Amino acid sequence: MTGSVRTHIVTNQAAPRVDIDEYSANVALVDAVRTFAPQADSAELERIGRLVGSADFQHDADLANTITPQLQTHDRWGNRIDHVEFHPAYHRIMRDDLATGSHSLAWTAPGPGANVERAARFMLFAQIEPGHSCPVSMTHAVVASLKGTPHEAFWVPRAVSTDYDPRLIDPAEKSAVTFGMAMTEKQGGSDVRANTTRAIPDGGAYLITGHKWFCSAPQSDAFLVLAQLPEGVSCFLVPRVLPGGERNPFLIQRLKDKPGNRANASSEIELNGTRGFLVGEPGRGVRTIIEMVNRTRLDCILGTTAGMRQAVSEAAWHARGRAAFGAKLIDQPLMQAVLADLQLEAEAATWTAAHIAAAYDDVSSDGPDFRRIATAVAKYWICKRGPEHAYEAMECLGGNGYTETFPLARRYREQPVLAVWEGSGNVIALDVLRALVRDPASGKALLAQLEAGRGRTAAFDAAFDRLAADMDDAARTFASGEAVDLARLQRRGRVLVERMALLLQASILFEHAPSGIAESFVAARLGPDRGREYGALPDGIDAAAIDQLVARA
Repeated sequence: MTGSVRTHIVTNQAAPRVDIDEYSANVALVDAVRTFAPQADSAELERIGRLVGSADFQHDADLANTITPQLQTHDRWGNRIDHVEFHPAYHRIMRDDLATGSHSLAWTAPGPGANVERAARFMLFAQIEPGHSCPVSMTHAVVASLKGTPHEAFWVPRAVSTDYDPRLIDPAEKSAVTFGMAMTEKQGGSDVRANTTRAIPDGGAYLITGHKWFCSAPQSDAFLVLAQLPEGVSCFLVPRVLPGGERNPFLIQRLKDKPGNRANASSEIELNGTRGFLVGEPGRGVRTIIEMVNRTRLDCILGTTAGMRQAVSEAAWHARGRAAFGAKLIDQPLMQAVLADLQLEAEAATWTAAHIAAAYDDVSSDGPDFRRIATAVAKYWICKRGPEHAYEAMECLGGNGYTETFPLARRYREQPVLAVWEGSGNVIALDVLRALVRDPASGKALLAQLEAGRGRTAAFDAAFDRLAADMDDAARTFASGEAVDLARLQRRGRVLVERMALLLQASILFEHAPSGIAESFVAARLGPDRGREYGALPDGIDAAAIDQLVARA
């Protein structure tokens, strides 16, 4: 033996991306918060950024997604308990998140910028561990449906508390609760008017019987549930534990086996004489729950945007730490083009998300009209772009990206749920088309925003003029009621909503983002030389300059 040879020396690998202030490193988010929420607590946002960027938090995120929730339907003596067991890492993440008020800040400190600051806090947590964001989002959104009802005094103070108490006990003994939602049934899906779950009066409450195909976060303290009354679909508040400590019949049949969103316990449930309390008017359940749905749709936008930020920052980090063919990846034109395109997508999503969140703080007459349609338009497009964005970022890491020890494989599996949840693509497109006719003020509010981008580039102006004409045509088609014309409009629905979304993003970028970002986005998404794949940028775009926006990541 002539001597040992070392065969396992690790070189040319990027260092671990840990212990980073994820807020300060996110240039677009910092600038958007300064624009729409100048009063925001930047020190707290930086603290959250350091928390979620820490190695410990990232490790908890890994644990919550690999040691996933387990359903215990019965105890060892045979008693029905319907308990979902989570790894302690999940509870640590929930406790840290709720302590920041990412579910409550918009309600407890209302005013200009409140929803934007709340959105920033929500996105920072969702960037690293998105699964737990489901109950956080619903606990935030439920307040919109409970305000002004007899349930507000008891439930809202507990829902907006920054404590975290996962015990399944009498809610009167708790200072903090979380909420879930159960609308979908197997025969109806998004068509909730096809629901067969029934409710019958029982004193001051109702007894609800039926099956829910999807129930989000079944470990929660209470749920908004849709059920049929003689007047039609109605909304009910269903607690897991009744006053005095008795368990409400809430039978968790199974946890859904999903490709992603593994840290979140989605479930299938049976209600059998389950006590519920009417929220809103009988037969007006969809209208009662719609404001909650609108806010969870906004959170789908926020969650997807947070995922885009994680994806591009991880890809850029790898490209700066790895060399190939004699140069760092970040210095090679092909990689620069891909990263720049990914960053353009993330920038547009971030500014759009913040702008729409600000509309929820807008108390003027135009605010509700704009956010009604803008939330749906952005939800359709941003969430639709999420999976492809995650895939392209994953490919930037090569083989590393395709392994579960790096975060982008998980992100790739995570992004589709945000496109599906709260209305998949066709449902959202139909919602936008209906809004153009039933709420014409919302269409006018959207066009007013888009008009702010006119006069900047020929590509934007041409796209705007075409869209305005098509929106008028859509309104006339709906007004005519002709089946053939309506079918034609539906077939073109996705094209119409896509163009609305791109023009919305471009107009917001023109108004607030650096001019180079806005002009590059329009050239890449609306220009005549726009590419079909990430990285196929038109000539004239300074990819290296755009890449500098993720250089701090």
